[in-house]
Amino acid sequence: MATERTPETQLDTEDSGDAGLLPDMAAAIKAAGAAMVERTTERPDFRTRSDVVRAIYDNDDASLALLRPRLSSLRPDAGWVDDELESGLLPPGEWWVTDPVEGNINHAHGLPDWGVTATLVRDNVPVATAVHLPLTDETYVAAVGHGARVNGRPLVPSAKRELNAAMVGTGQAAPGESAATFDRIGTSVTVMLNRSMVLRVSVPATLQLLQVAAGRMDAFWQFSQVRSGLLAGALIVAEAGGVVSDTRGRPWDLGSPDFLATTTHLHEAAVAALSTVDRISYDDRPTPT
Repeated sequence: MATERTPETQLDTEDSGDAGLLPDMAAAIKAAGAAMVERTTERPDFRTRSDVVRAIYDNDDASLALLRPRLSSLRPDAGWVDDELESGLLPPGEWWVTDPVEGNINHAHGLPDWGVTATLVRDNVPVATAVHLPLTDETYVAAVGHGARVNGRPLVPSAKRELNAAMVGTGQAAPGESAATFDRIGTSVTVMLNRSMVLRVSVPATLQLLQVAAGRMDAFWQFSQVRSGLLAGALIVAEAGGVVSDTRGRPWDLGSPDFLATTTHLHEAAVAALSTVDRISYDDRPTPT
């Protein structure tokens, strides 16, 4: 039985096709989110890295137990990405790309910045997505050609014209990135500290991308690729009227080496800034003595 359409999942036009999946997708991630609220703790008692990893896996399993059967019933022939840290292009066809606890590291440590995401991807293009933030009771939805909303309200990016007035952000894609990637992140932070007004470095990517779509932040970039952390936010930003590219300004896809989401007014300036990052080579830097 189809889930009742509510204002938070209703888009600008008559729901049909991929947009028609959004109410059921939202219901699935809200059920998983409610289960994760029950698993929250104010202060974890971790001793080792293994303790943290175990908590993250346990969270994933609890969320997926609710999420996977509901989404699979919507598109039984769609593939399923089991590892939310995977990157790169998918095989042709439809795939469910989810993050059962986006910001799992935050949830495990009792921090509030986490949610649940589900994105339907067709031939490597995100076509419908839903993101739920249980602690603020916000549900973000978007489908190609149908716009993007949060709790029924259209999302509108920032109208700023100057990068030096911008609030921007970045973060690492996953634990254990390469030294070269960490160097690019550090260099980009220095570049943007000098060119923007305020810079945030945090995880997860999706929550920063939601802020770009909503006009509360002005740009977000990330080096390397983690599908589940970018696909939902990329579609929401694009459907809200923002711009998604790589850091050189080229069209972004799952095979791109890096990622940038910003506004139409700031895209050129953000690309100009981030394009300088690779001019400073990690291998050319002197070895500390």
